[in-house]
Order: sequence, then C-alpha cells, then structure tokens
Amino acid sequence: MRLPFQGPAWALSADGLAAVTDALGVHPPEIWAVLSVETSGCGYLPDRRPQILYERHVFHRLTRGRFDDDGEISAPIPGGYGARGAHQYLRLAAAIEKDRAAALQSASWGIGQIMGANHLLAGFQDVEEMVAAMGESEDRQIAAMSSFLQGAGLGAPLLAHDWATFARGYNGPNYATNRYDVRLKQAFRKYSAGPSPDLTIRAAQLYLAYLGFPPGRIDGVAGTRTLAALAQFQSQGEPTGVKTIDAPTVARLASALTTQAKEPVSPRW
Repeated sequence: MRLPFQGPAWALSADGLAAVTDALGVHPPEIWAVLSVETSGCGYLPDRRPQILYERHVFHRLTRGRFDDDGEISAPIPGGYGARGAHQYLRLAAAIEKDRAAALQSASWGIGQIMGANHLLAGFQDVEEMVAAMGESEDRQIAAMSSFLQGAGLGAPLLAHDWATFARGYNGPNYATNRYDVRLKQAFRKYSAGPSPDLTIRAAQLYLAYLGFPPGRIDGVAGTRTLAALAQFQSQGEPTGVKTIDAPTVARLASALTTQAKEPVSPRW
C-alpha cells in the first residue's frame, strides 16, 4: 500500500538540470554544491517519499504557539529534529493532525530543501500544489529550487561564488553555526575538479533503492554495491556479473517501478 506523499519520484534528468543551469546562468558544479550540502544530492527516501526536514519553530510561528507541546512538533526555537528520513514524516504527521496547511509549510521539501512556507517564491499557488510536485520528480524539485533562488535574489551570489551571501539567504542568518558557507565552497571545489554525477547511473541507483536493492550512495558512480544491486535485480537474487549501466537498463528499472506503483493509495493524513 502506498504511503502518504509517495509519488512517482522520477530521478533528475539531463533536461531538468540544464533547465536550471540555463535559468540561473550557472554550471552544474554550482548546483551540485547546493544539492550535496542540502540532501547529499538525493531528493527522495528509498520509499519514494520526498526528503523533508520538519521545523517546529516554523509551525510555532504559523500557528502562533497554539500547539506548543514538549518540543516535538511546536516550539519557539529550532531543534528537536531527531533522525533524518522517515522520522521526519512522523513529526509531520503529528503536526498535520493539528493544522495541515501550517504543517506542510513547516517542512523543507525535496532535493533543494525548499520550505513549504516559500511555495509562492518556488512557483506554486499554494503549499498543496508544491508538495504534490515534490513527489513527482527531482526535475520538479530542482525547478522549484531554481524559482526560489531567482525570486529570493540568490542567483547572483551563487553565480559569483559568494558563499557567505548565498548561505545567509538560503540557510538563514545563523548559517555560520553549521559552516554552511564553508561546506558549499568545499563541495563546489569538489565538483569543479571532477566530473558531475552521471545522471544515467544515478537514476539506476535511485530506482534500485526504490525496488529494494540497496545500491549504496546515490552518487552517479557505478561502484561495487551498485553493480551488485543491479545484478540482484536482474536475476532476482542471483548475480549475473553485469558491468555496465545504460539507458535501456534505466528503462527496465523504470518499467518495474511503474508496475509497482499500480498498488492502491492509502488514505491521506
């Protein structure tokens, strides 16, 4: 049975990435620097729900503290995050029981971790429209990030590699606490010095993860774990010695996902 917020969750495409670099006037290393710092460069969990981080202080602000509790879902200061991943959806679910619209606005969504409260800057009329788009594909996630960057005036500092200014606008005034600007600079150097993730391999990794064959990091590199996961998928548990990942391979994985996605959807929170 499908989970709430679980969508097709298609992987980032070359066209999706090119649309963003063209719109912002930057190159792939700038984009990958931001994505790697925000989500390690992956917009979805293995269960095909978007990556989120629930922010209790935003929920507190939007609901004027009406639901302040022990700090799990509503509090005047940031924190109380707990583990990343599925745990964030437990926190979100608890907040949705109090106020759905405020809860969805209180989470950051997708590969670029855009706050639901910023749905207008991200190009959406309301937060429900934004959340639906986050479940569709990383192309839509990264397009939302691009719209936000343009609307917030952050395209110029990204292009200029002014990491402190970019970090202040994207991560908030306390960005230095987590060395956000430093991590951006380091990530940009990494991707400038070497190749960007191979999008074909990366798509295969993401789809293998969805199908229950863990490929290791979603990094666009066909390492030992990725090739083993692919071999297990192709033979349903008996390695075949596959050595390459190409477009037909990704198409077969996508077809398997389409079949899997025909299961009924569970009720919304």
